[in-house]
Amino acid sequence: MEDNYEYEKKTILIVDDEQKIVDLLVHNLKREGYNTIEANDGVTAVEMAKEQRPDLILLDIMLPRLDGLSVCKKIKNIYNVPILMVTAKDDELDKIVGLELGADDYITKPFSVREVVARVKANLRKVEVNVEVENSYKNNEEKKTEKKDSTIKIGNLVLDLEKYEVHIDGKVINLTLREFEVLKFLAQQPGQVVTREALLERVWGYEYYGDIRTVDVTVRRIRERIEKDTSNPQILITKRGVGYYIPNKD
Repeated sequence: MEDNYEYEKKTILIVDDEQKIVDLLVHNLKREGYNTIEANDGVTAVEMAKEQRPDLILLDIMLPRLDGLSVCKKIKNIYNVPILMVTAKDDELDKIVGLELGADDYITKPFSVREVVARVKANLRKVEVNVEVENSYKNNEEKKTEKKDSTIKIGNLVLDLEKYEVHIDGKVINLTLREFEVLKFLAQQPGQVVTREALLERVWGYEYYGDIRTVDVTVRRIRERIEKDTSNPQILITKRGVGYYIPNKD
């Protein structure tokens, strides 16, 4: 295994009321070097997430006692953990609601184990990279004196890369880590149109297993927070049929 995060024995919480699926995922994830814990209903899932703080959660939507969407919302209010929603139906509404509640990814049954493992690795890798970047700033105090190197400023938009904060006209805008990463990636290359596929690969961390709608929903959530008029965005612009960009206002 080449990736450092695999040596650290990350823990995956698997939440599904079908024990056969749980057993299948446990077997394959353990074979990849992960620890696994299990929950068969939503209430237990929330309790386990709160007590054991797993590194990633595979969360079925259709659960007894408490549905997966409610579980996702409750856990995201506790701490920021990658959540991969799993459902037996390819329901567009469920997918959008799940993403808006903070889910990081979406997998539809029946799924291939290879696909699940790939998405697990991609989401954990992204978290690991973000932690490494954050630690590098903390461990190099001299960089703090070079504030312009740790901020991106385009017009009235300012991104503080040390604090993972976004400011519009001096006001702090609350974004999730994923939303911040999307905005940062676009802001690092102002004026350049970035395709949805490129965003999916560079921000979510995988190339072939993603759903492009994941990008669109995330962009919509960002706009709701940073734009004065979402019907006429001035900061995060759509290039129809291509992708998104932040205009260079220098």
